[in-house]
Amino acid sequence: MPLPAPPHEVTNAKLLDRREYLGVDEVSGPIVAIRNIHNVGYNELVEITDGRGKVRLGMTLEVSEGAAVAQVFEGTSGLTLEHTRVRFRGEPLAMPVSEELLGRAFDGLGRPIDGGPDPIGEERDVNGLPVNPTARAYPREFIQTGVSAIDGMNTLVRGQKLPIFSGSGLPHRQLVAQITRQSKIVGEDAPFAVVFAGMGIKHDEATFYLKSFEDSGAMERVIVFLSLADAPSVERLVTPRTALTVAEYLAFDLGMHVLTVLTDMTNYCEALREISTQRKEIPSRKGYPGYLYSDLASIYERAGMIRDKVGSITQVPVVSMPNDDISHPIPDLSGYITEGQIVLERDLAQRGIYPPIAGLPSLSRLMKDGIGEGMTREDHAHLASQLFAGYARVKEIRALASVIGEDELSPLDHQYLQFGDAFEQKFLKQDYEENRSIEQTLDLGWHVLSSLPREELHRITEEEIGKYYGK
Repeated sequence: MPLPAPPHEVTNAKLLDRREYLGVDEVSGPIVAIRNIHNVGYNELVEITDGRGKVRLGMTLEVSEGAAVAQVFEGTSGLTLEHTRVRFRGEPLAMPVSEELLGRAFDGLGRPIDGGPDPIGEERDVNGLPVNPTARAYPREFIQTGVSAIDGMNTLVRGQKLPIFSGSGLPHRQLVAQITRQSKIVGEDAPFAVVFAGMGIKHDEATFYLKSFEDSGAMERVIVFLSLADAPSVERLVTPRTALTVAEYLAFDLGMHVLTVLTDMTNYCEALREISTQRKEIPSRKGYPGYLYSDLASIYERAGMIRDKVGSITQVPVVSMPNDDISHPIPDLSGYITEGQIVLERDLAQRGIYPPIAGLPSLSRLMKDGIGEGMTREDHAHLASQLFAGYARVKEIRALASVIGEDELSPLDHQYLQFGDAFEQKFLKQDYEENRSIEQTLDLGWHVLSSLPREELHRITEEEIGKYYGK
C-alpha cells in the first residue's frame, strides 16, 4: 500500500506556533507519527484535529530532523492518515498552580472533574526539573500516620519515599485512605497538605477515596488527580507528573509539608509498557522497557527536602505485586529507588487482621533518623528493634510447631507464641477509623512485650525496662 502524500503546511508559516500540517504517516494505538515538518522539541504539546474538527491534545515522545512521534491523550480512534491535522504548540504540558487548588479534584491532565472552574495560576511544566543532589536536605522529622505498624516499626519521615507493596484483593486502598486522612506533623503548627494521584483505578475505588476524604473533613487539605481505568492509558503517564508539579509548588513556593500518594504505580508501568510496545522498542524484563528504572526514578526522586526551603514532599506510592511476587520488576526497581517498603501480607489479611502489614519484610531505611528523644520518645528505637526480634522468633517457632506439634514446644516457646498472638491482635490490628498517637503506639508495644520474660529483652536497656516494662 503506498504511503500517503507527505504532510504539508496549510496555515501561515510565518508564525512557528501556528503552523499546521495536513496528513500523518502512521497511527498505531495512541501513537501518531509525522514527518516533513519543522524541527520540534521533546515533550512539546501537540494539537491533533480529526476530520470532523474535534481537537485532541498530545505530547511528543520522539523528535528528530523533520519528524516526530507523539502520544495522543484522548486516544486515536477516528483519526485517518489523510485528514488528520497536526499543530505543534512550541511549549510543554503545563499545570496552573495556586493555593486555590486545595479541596479540588482533577483528571490526569489537570482538568476539573468536580464541577468547579478551570484552575487559574502560574503555569508550571509538569515534567519538572531534577533537584541538585547537593541542594537536598537529609530527611529527619517524624510524620504520624496514626497506624501503629507504620509509626512504631516502619516510621515515615518527612521527605521520604516509602512505598506500599500490596497484592490483589488486599486492603491497600483502605490503608491509603487512612494514611491520607490521618497523617499530620506532630508538635508543629506547620501547614500540611495531601496530593492524591490515582492512575488506572476503577470508578468505585475513586468514589471510595473521594467519599472518605469528604466524610472525614480532610478534603479541604487534599488535591485529587484521577486517571480512571476507562481513561486513555497515555493519560496515566502524565498523572503523577501533574500531581508532583502541584506538590512542588505547595512545598517549595508556599512552604507547606506535602504528602503525595501515588496509586497504583503498577497501572502506570503497564501503560508505559503498552506505549513502549506501540513504539516497537526492544523489551526488557517481562516486556517492560529497558528504561523502566530511570522512568520510575524521574517520579520518585521528585520527593524530598531542599536546604533553605521550609516545605517538603513525602511520597507514599502504592505498588500492586502481580501474583504477590515481590521480585517482580516493578516492586523490585521501586525498592532500589525508595527508602524502604510497607509490605501487606495475605496470611494476616485472611486471619482478619487490618492493616495486614507484614512484620519482617517491611522496612523504613530512614526510621533511625526520625525517631528518638525530641521527635517521638527516647525508647522508640530499642522498642522497635525488640519487637522485630521477638516476632522473628515467633515465626521460627510457628514453623517448628507445624512440624513437631505445639505439645513438643518448650514453655519459653509457648510464651513467644502468646507474644506473637498479642503482637498481631493488639499492636498490628486496629480499626479503620482508629487514629493512634505515637505515645499510644509505643505503650501498646511495651504492653505486648510484657508477655515475654525480662531476661529475653536483649535489645532494651535496663533503664527502659525499669521505666516501661509491665506498666
